[in-house]
Amino acid sequence: QVRLVESGGGLVQAGGSLRLSCAASGQTFSSDFMGWFRQAPGKEREFVARITWNGDDTAYGNSVKGRFTASTDNAKNTVYLQMNSLKPEDTAVYYCASRRRYETVYSYWGQGTQVTVSS
Repeated sequence: QVRLVESGGGLVQAGGSLRLSCAASGQTFSSDFMGWFRQAPGKEREFVARITWNGDDTAYGNSVKGRFTASTDNAKNTVYLQMNSLKPEDTAVYYCASRRRYETVYSYWGQGTQVTVSS
């Protein structure tokens, strides 16, 4: 079992920055994929980024490439999502998720944190 708790969401003006955190507890492995997803009202959930605890594998959604950066702090069992140059279309609930490398779906999810970008 893995428990994930996100924090760091809020209201920011367009062009601003936010850093989301995802604290993980339970049984995690360095090869696990930690993913960030988001869902805006009336839209499907969208992949944002993923990273492994050992940092050897990262990927980003096309809409956030070059603006968002995922990172990890293994000592704190925390994954971060640094979001820069935010746009109103980045407004969504952001979720942290976890899966084993050999799995195809994310098994564990956090409760989500709201990010609102004003124009």
